[in-house]
Parts: sequence; C-alpha cells; structure tokens
Amino acid sequence: MHLRLCQMKFCSFFFCCGRPSDWSEKGSGSSRWVFSLRELLSATNNFNYDNKLGEGESGSVYWGQLWDGSQIAVKRLRMLSEKAEQDFAAEVETMGRVRHNNLLSLRGYCSEGPEHLLVYDYMPNFSLYSYLHGPHSADRLLHWGRRMSVAIGSAEGIAYLHHHATPRIIHKKIKASNVLLDSEFRARVADFGLADLAPESAAQVATTVKGTQGYLAPELAISAKATESCDVYSFGVLLLELVSGKRSIEKSSTNQRLAIADWAFPLAREKRFDEIADPKLDGSYVKEELKRLVLVGLFCAQSQPQRRPTMLEVAELLKGGAKENLLFIQNDEMFRIQTTASSL
Repeated sequence: MHLRLCQMKFCSFFFCCGRPSDWSEKGSGSSRWVFSLRELLSATNNFNYDNKLGEGESGSVYWGQLWDGSQIAVKRLRMLSEKAEQDFAAEVETMGRVRHNNLLSLRGYCSEGPEHLLVYDYMPNFSLYSYLHGPHSADRLLHWGRRMSVAIGSAEGIAYLHHHATPRIIHKKIKASNVLLDSEFRARVADFGLADLAPESAAQVATTVKGTQGYLAPELAISAKATESCDVYSFGVLLLELVSGKRSIEKSSTNQRLAIADWAFPLAREKRFDEIADPKLDGSYVKEELKRLVLVGLFCAQSQPQRRPTMLEVAELLKGGAKENLLFIQNDEMFRIQTTASSL
C-alpha cells in the first residue's frame, strides 16, 4: 500500500522487475518471455485497485509480486482496435528486440483472450517528472551531475531508437514522466513502441494531446504524421525543463500560458544563462555545461524542423564532442541580438 501511495500521483508509466516463469519460442525462431494470465492475476491481486500505480494513454499499470519475491508492474492495455489486435504480436516482437542501457526494455508479455499485458523493469527512483515537479521535487536529489547524466543518457537512448533499432522507432511521447530513473539515477526512456497499439478514438487522441502539451512540435498541428524531427523538438523542451526546473508550459505573471522555449530564448540570446538555471541547484552547476544544454535545447525546439539536429548529433553535442558544431549553434543567427535602425 505504501508503494502505491508514493507512486500514484506521478507514476504515469510503469515500474517493474522480475523473471517470467516461462521461456517460449514462437514464430520464425524468435524467443520471447511469456507470462501466463493466471500468474499475473495472482501477482497483482486480480488487478486490485490498491495495486494500481498509474494510468497512461495506452492503459493502466499495476504493481505486483511474483512467486520468487521479485516485484513487477503489469501494463494492462486498453481494448485494442482490430488492426492493433492483429499487430500485437509483431509489436511485442519489435519492442522485445530493443536493448539499450538507457531504454526501458520489454521483459515479458501475456496475451490470453481479451487481455494484452506487458511487463517491464522496475525503476526504484520513479520518473524525472517526480523529481522536477512531483512529490520528490523538494528532496533536491537531482544535483547537476545527475541532470547531465540524465540528459546524455536519454539522448543516447532516443538516438538508438532513431538510428539503430530495427525497424527504426519514432517515440512520439517524449516527456519528463517517460524518462524513468534507476537506482543510480541513470535515465531509462520508457513508453516507446506503443503508439500503434493505442485505441483509435477521438477521446483517446484528445487524451494524448493533453498529456503532451508543450512537447508537441508545431508542424504536428498541420500534419499528424510524426517524424524523428518531432522527437528532437520534444527532447529540446525536455532539456530546458531539466535545466530550469520549469514545466514545459507555465503561466506568466499575467496568467497567460508561456512555452518554456519562449521563456528561455530571450534570456539565452542575452547570454543570461544563470537566470535559466533551476533555483533548487543553489548555483551549484558547471556553467559551460548549463550553457551547452540550454543552447542545444533551444536549437532542438526551434519551429523549423529542417534546421533541427538529429538525435545522434544531439547526444554528441551534450557529451562535449563536436565542438565546432556547438560553436556553430552558439553563433547561429537565432541567438544574435537583432539591432534596429534606431539603435545604430
């Protein structure tokens, strides 16, 4: 009960670990972990409300415990569309092949009757959201070194999805609540590969948009087709959130909604980077690193998709490599203070 109370308000995704009781081989020689429905019902106390950790766009998540004592979380997918029902096995096989230190990889599944269940690793430090805006924000455990590690790790995880996964995966839902933190506060990007399994209804679309406000690339208002560049935009917003401690959209002093990039941009242009830093850092950060994260974040979150970098380039920039590219970004026209005729 204590675990549920701690996680309910900010656990929009899932946390688990454990070993499935079966190793099964199905279809074209591929191997997958397979749980029985009976086993997962027992582990979650029949999906008891008291075991519920949270609810995401594609389903609810329940805490449970297997016979060997290992803790798991079971993502119970909502009723699937006919196409998603047909694609479930293929989607699970694709997600099961994704393995990277900075991705929350699929550990198991169950598909019996109307039930479609997914099992993932347990992340003891919850999500980035919980330390920036949730119950743990006052703990101040997210010091600068950990923030840099989260920035680089999550960038590398998304870069893997874009450039090395087969087939390549567009995340579509990059946000603070989908970056989980392991026992060492290392980033594990979650909730990828599930978009095609979501219910196809107007209500579900509305829920998805509401849940990602502030992270959506502007071109998605014109075309609903997500691209790698849309993920880059979302990641830029996430970087600014990580540096400043602000939400992706804040209310201004005049009660107007202000996107984080619109707030940070004039400060960066005037080189007032210290004013962007999260006050909870108490000035304890590496100034050059903070400047780097702000510049890269704003360059990712610019409105023109063709000018955004790739996630491979972003990861390299954040690690301090590609110094010429960072200098190019710093000197880009978007960061130059515009002079007017009256000021000449």
